[in-house]
This record gives sequence, structure tokens and C-alpha cells, in this order.
Amino acid sequence: MPEFVPGLELSRSFYDEVVRPLLDSAFPGLVHSAALLGPGSEVLGFDTDRSTDHHWGPRLILFVADDRVSSVAPAITDVLRRRLPVTHRGWSTSFGPPDSAGVRLREDASAGDVAHLVEVHSPKWWFRHTLGFDPADGIAVDDWLRTPSQLLLTVTAGAVFHDGLGTIETRRAALAWYPDDVWRYVLGCQWQRIAREEAFVGRAGEVGDDLGSRLVAARVARDLVRLAFLVERRYAPYSKWLGRAFEQLECAGEVGPHLAQALAATSWQRREAALGRAAETLGDRFNALGLCRPVDTSLRPSFDRPFLVIDAQRFADAAYASIRDARVAALPRGVGAIDQWVDNTDVLSSPDRARRSARAVGDLDRCT
Repeated sequence: MPEFVPGLELSRSFYDEVVRPLLDSAFPGLVHSAALLGPGSEVLGFDTDRSTDHHWGPRLILFVADDRVSSVAPAITDVLRRRLPVTHRGWSTSFGPPDSAGVRLREDASAGDVAHLVEVHSPKWWFRHTLGFDPADGIAVDDWLRTPSQLLLTVTAGAVFHDGLGTIETRRAALAWYPDDVWRYVLGCQWQRIAREEAFVGRAGEVGDDLGSRLVAARVARDLVRLAFLVERRYAPYSKWLGRAFEQLECAGEVGPHLAQALAATSWQRREAALGRAAETLGDRFNALGLCRPVDTSLRPSFDRPFLVIDAQRFADAAYASIRDARVAALPRGVGAIDQWVDNTDVLSSPDRARRSARAVGDLDRCT
């Protein structure tokens, strides 16, 4: 096996050294953009040797103007099939048919018949296919809330190698982060998620349900991690990479040890205390954003019960109260963006399923 090289680096050199010269020769003057976006650990910069066993290798997306793609895409695909070298930097440029794990590199590729993964699309089609909408047409509040953060991340991460169309980076910039009032809303909903369960670590433990206490602690820890992403204006990835991406946040060095202690604790009291310290830290960082009135971050009993929590609903209420856009202020509190109430991989990885699920919940909400 060739020496591993990060997929983004491999694909960038594949475009610069191989694909771009072929395009210039066969299609002189063709205005296009080239990028590696969408699904794949290499798009997030998390690929390793293990990643090379499926859907990994010299690959990229070529974007061609909407009114030209139907006429030039087949020709580009065919030229690359016939003229691409069979390897680049020692890695095969040809991919076999998908199996249960996805497409895999072919080691038996022959010159003149390379089954490459250079996709050719129009920007409008690709963004609609990937997100369910095209940001060039404007982004509605519903677009933000119906689109899982992991999909927004795969479009804003990765790399654009060349933007001759001048529209790919513009679209990515428009998607960089939620509008401020949508941000306030999803922050409020995340605090509210925590509020609903923060006291249950102690309540389950008090009745001797140690497993139940551990399960709730894990849920609250995960919600605090996702809150950290929101506080730092970062989209949270697919669950496989949630911890890895969390380590890159500024607050990870301070919050992470508390979460680790909570998950390792052998008593509910230690679990509760560690989660409380993590919540206090994130409360301070939330206050520092200046989005709303500051909220006291000290721990307190849950109502009149002997469980110490941050009382996260106070932070949720402060976030909601700071919303200025009437359309956002009218949204149901505690629902939020789709990945705050859906935890199904097959929904969150599919823009169509995600949007249909969000519409269904919206219809039900209007009926109640």
C-alpha cells in the first residue's frame, strides 16, 4: 500500500497536477470550479489509514455553469476516463462498483479505462442535492432549522481548489453560521434540552438505579458537548467524529476533563458534580458572547430537591428573550434545529428525509 497522505492533500494535488492540465488541454477556456466537499472523513480532516478502505482516494467535484453542465459533463467524464493516469502519488485513480461499505479503489485499473470519481455537477444541482436548498437563492429560517449541522459542516469544511465560477466560495460563506437570531434560538433550545434531564442523574442514583444514572449522565454530557459547538460557532459533525471535533474547540481543555470525570464516576454524586462544573464553564462562555443578559452560573438545587444543577432553563429563557426577529421569536420553544430532536443517522444524513421530518413536525405543531 502506498504511504498514506491526507485525502484533502491528495485530491488537491490530483486536481493541480493531473485534472487541471487535462481540462486545459481538452477544454481550453472552460470556466469551472473544483473542490472536495460533502461526505467523507477526509473532508473534515479526520481520515487515517483506516479510511482508505472505501470511498477514499484521488477524487473531487468539478462545478460547471448551470447552463453548460448538460452539454459538457459527459465529455469531461469521458476524457478523464480515457486520459487519466491509473495512479496518482501511488494511489489508484480508479474505483470499483459499490459494495456494502461503499466504493473501493481498484488495483487492476487499465490505462484508457479509468473508473474515476471526478464528479461533474452544476452548483445549483449539487447544493440542492446535498442540503435540500441552494444558498444562492437565499436561505430561509426553515432552511437553517431543517438542515442537520453535520450536512452544513460537510459543505463549509473541505476545500475549494479553484473557483473559476466565483460562486462556490460565496455559497460557502453564506452558510458559514446561523443568522444571529436563529443562533439565539438554537442555543435556547439546547439549554432547554439540558434543563429537561440535568436533575435525573441524581434522581436515578438516589433510588439505586446506577445504570440509569450513568445513561442520563452520558446524555447530558453529549448535550453539553453539542452546546459547546453552538457557543463556539461550529457545526457539530456526525457522531463518529463528535469527540474528535470537540477536542479542537477552545473550551475542550477546560470542559473535557469534567465530562470525562462524569462518565468515569462510580457514584451519582461525583457524576452530578462533574457535569455541574462543565455546565458552569459553558455558562460563563455563553455569557461572554454578549447575546443576551448574563445569567448567574452558580449551581443550585433542582426546585426543592437535593440535586445540584445549573438550572439550564434560565439560560434558555435568556436566549429566547433576546431574539429580535418576530418570525424566529414565534418558533416553538424547545424544538430547535432538526438535530436537536432527531437522533437517527438515516434521517440526519439525508437532506430529503430531514426536511420531510421537519415538515411533518411543523404540520403537527400547527394542528395542536
